[in-house]
Amino acid sequence: NIMTLGGLALGVGMLIDNTIVMLENVTRHRRESPDKPPEEVATEAAGEVTSAIVASTSTNLSAVLPFLFVSGLIGLLFRELIFTISAAIVASLVVALTLVPTLAARMRDEKSGRLTLRVNRAMIVLQGFYGRQLERVLHAPGRWLLLAALALGLTAPVFLSDRQEFLPKLDDGSISINILTDPGTSLDSMDASVAQLEKLAWSLGDVQSIYTLVGGRIFGRTERETPNSSHLQVQLVPVSRRSISSAQWVDKFYRAMGKAQVAGMTVRARTRGIRGLRTSSGEDEVDVIVQGPDLQTLSQIGNAVVERLQGVPGLRNLKSSAEEKQQEFAVQIDRQRAAELGIDVTDIGRALRIALDGIVVSDFIDRDHSYDIRVRLPAADVTSPRSLGGLLLFGERAGRRAVYLHDVAKVRLVSVPAEIERYSQRRMVQISASLTEDRALGAVMHDVRGRLADFSLPKGYILFYGGADEALTKGRVLTSVLVGLALFLVFVAMAVQYESLRNPTVIILCVPFTLIGVSIPLLISRLPFLTPMPLSMPIWLGIIMLVGIVVNNAIILVEYIEIMRRRGRAVRDAIREAARLRLRPILMTTLTTVIGMLPLALGIGSGSEMLQPLALSIVFGLSFSTLVSLMLVPAMYLLVAGRGEARSGAAG
Repeated sequence: NIMTLGGLALGVGMLIDNTIVMLENVTRHRRESPDKPPEEVATEAAGEVTSAIVASTSTNLSAVLPFLFVSGLIGLLFRELIFTISAAIVASLVVALTLVPTLAARMRDEKSGRLTLRVNRAMIVLQGFYGRQLERVLHAPGRWLLLAALALGLTAPVFLSDRQEFLPKLDDGSISINILTDPGTSLDSMDASVAQLEKLAWSLGDVQSIYTLVGGRIFGRTERETPNSSHLQVQLVPVSRRSISSAQWVDKFYRAMGKAQVAGMTVRARTRGIRGLRTSSGEDEVDVIVQGPDLQTLSQIGNAVVERLQGVPGLRNLKSSAEEKQQEFAVQIDRQRAAELGIDVTDIGRALRIALDGIVVSDFIDRDHSYDIRVRLPAADVTSPRSLGGLLLFGERAGRRAVYLHDVAKVRLVSVPAEIERYSQRRMVQISASLTEDRALGAVMHDVRGRLADFSLPKGYILFYGGADEALTKGRVLTSVLVGLALFLVFVAMAVQYESLRNPTVIILCVPFTLIGVSIPLLISRLPFLTPMPLSMPIWLGIIMLVGIVVNNAIILVEYIEIMRRRGRAVRDAIREAARLRLRPILMTTLTTVIGMLPLALGIGSGSEMLQPLALSIVFGLSFSTLVSLMLVPAMYLLVAGRGEARSGAAG
């Protein structure tokens, strides 16, 4: 599915990170020590980076594995994606530590081609430029860290804004149109009205098929016959063959209805979400639920809430679940009169049930099929309260006259909700609405809460929010926990690897600056000529994944600084040498990961809307984190380790 294939696409770039680090180190050692046996050179080179590779892989897994233990909708959505990426990461570790150094030791020394020589010369120039910029940073590390902290503070409002949604909208061309008319509408009249809407939908173009259901609805194996209710399921052609989105087609449909002056019907058109994935009992994103004991009061509250929410920008198809009514007979038995006539109330109920629903008296067998024979009154004889009141309950008996229903009961025709809904075993009315394309869920819900802030409810009635807003709220809480857990597990994995808290502290303190890179696509998408990209669960998943990914480059750099210091170099000299030698593998690993994620980030193909925000957050976050690893990590290391060295020198 989309998640599994998306995991493979994301894993392609990450797969070769460990291989690049190992292969680059072996190649450099062979170039610097041409007289040594290749096997010995490969062993020494592999020993230098094995610890860094294991640490970086451990941090990657530590950041994403908690997702495998998350239950609910979020776990169901992203478990396959995380499992695929985790398997790819483990495979890359095994290959990098075993196969790569073995094959690198057996490679022949070949003359470099023109392209290789040009790349090498470009790297020498880049190393010189990087060295000069690094000197500026090392000259005043505190100032650069303060500037970075200021930039991080300026991007914080992007992640605290109300432009949020649970999942991106997936444009698969599926559009749902519900039609409702007044109770008592005949099926033939309804069919003619729906046929008019069918022709209108076909005339708009880009339509592949229309499935029509007139006079009720079917859900699974349940069907409900309601002559005044119908449904159209419009399937548009694939997005690659049309110039407008599904939401724009819906707007076009509403404008066409206005021009055609379609009257006598309530028509609600909406784009359908991901098939099989619902955050509420219906298809709408916004749900306001009111619970209470009395159906009539609930219906009145529902209508009042709908009236309050009229005109909220970004809302359409606003409705109350209590507005769909059906006519039914209400029979109020006069118990005293029935007792005077010697009739039991249960006998009256049994007689009504037999007359209206019928009773199976036998069966009819036709070949291999058996059919029940049900005896009941003809439906044509029970069309009004008066005709039902004339129902004969008991015929003339010895000393007693015949008893009709109107003798012992009052019969009325009343309007009642088409169905009674419950939430946690309590009656409820659901006010729902769909979103337009121009506003995010978080912004709309902010306005909805503002409109209902002073809405008073009778005693015993409560109002709360469900649907996508409830899923978004739970998702925000869960992602906050997962981000904190990812940071903690990454820190623990590095602390175990280094058997020290200094280096993990240096690395983990530079992780939050990655948010500056993640904010870049969010800010760019707010330009007037682009479609805004709200914060969604895929972006938060990308941030969690970045916690494990961005430390890789920092680990490679810090690990080599430690190697240089063990060889007797001073702190600043060790930082300069490690930065010069690690620049190439850091740029290579970042470039391959970014290029591997570009197809997803560019949104190529149907269904790419789901994982495009995830890929964009990783691409921009990882690209900016490279700058953080090359500049801020040395500055942070100098501030932490340099003070310790200065203190030890003063003590000596």
